[in-house]
Amino acid sequence: MGRKLAVLGAGSWGSALANVLTENGHHVSIWTRDQAQKNEINSSHTNKHYLPEFIFPNEIVATTDLKKAIEDVEAIVIVIPTSGIRELAQRLNTILDRKVTIVHASKGLERETHKRISTILEEELSSESVTGIVALSGPSHAEEVINRDLTTITAASVDTESARYVQKLFINDYFRVYTNTDIIGVEIGAALKNIIAIGAGIIAGLGYGDNAKAGLVTRGLAEISRLGVEMGADPLTFMGLSGVGDLIVTCTSPHSRNWRAGYQLGKGEAIQTVLDNMGMVVEGVSTTQAAFELAREHEIEMPITEAIYDVLYKDAEVKYVILNLMQREGKAE
Repeated sequence: MGRKLAVLGAGSWGSALANVLTENGHHVSIWTRDQAQKNEINSSHTNKHYLPEFIFPNEIVATTDLKKAIEDVEAIVIVIPTSGIRELAQRLNTILDRKVTIVHASKGLERETHKRISTILEEELSSESVTGIVALSGPSHAEEVINRDLTTITAASVDTESARYVQKLFINDYFRVYTNTDIIGVEIGAALKNIIAIGAGIIAGLGYGDNAKAGLVTRGLAEISRLGVEMGADPLTFMGLSGVGDLIVTCTSPHSRNWRAGYQLGKGEAIQTVLDNMGMVVEGVSTTQAAFELAREHEIEMPITEAIYDVLYKDAEVKYVILNLMQREGKAE
């Protein structure tokens, strides 16, 4: 029997996840702030700005009314940029009248506080309204999920039952979901891989090949692991789907907006021009600042993150930043 669920956020990933849930027999409402987008989804069953080839199932109903979207649902899937999570959670806290499972599929750190998304949700949502908080993360492009390409991701929560519940909601013959109790590691891997993806795009834009990309991704994983372990993560998590898996897919595919942003930077575009051209949030930009400041706070060495920070926030010349990385003092791996 299908569950009544809400997906908050009608971007590419929110649309893809709403489609997975609908194909699994659930009853899904999708919330957007954009009246024109709501009308398009409900009348044409399309979302052309984000997924030009995608046709929504007729069963999915879009709304701009948050209270209506979550009415009588038993789980809420939040898929919006990290910068909007806190404000949305505050709004939810005023209208939730019963316990629900909260799932988030966003990937980032709050710029001002450096906090993970589940921490923000815990701070803003009453425990009387939440049965569990679950992070849904892993190597997954929306453009491939809607085409039913084989995809494997992780549902992470400190509450095992909540993770298993979300696993059952989403799992099917093309969308495989594992569970994990290390939500710290899953969220850190999901957020920080976007920084390394910007770097991978820069390298490609500069004309470097697979050798350079492999080196960047491998050393990037080392950086992510160092900071994650310092923050309480299990180091083995970074060898899993939300670690090396998500890192690989984000650093090697033009589907990744972080990679595309880096590629344009490597070609000489200014960061503001890149962001204006993208037309979608590039999470890695704000996450770079948060991770850079976290690394300083915890005295963790993160040279790639520092290099990307210099490009994004200090107008450093990309080719010289890459050369400086290569010319660092030799050391043991």
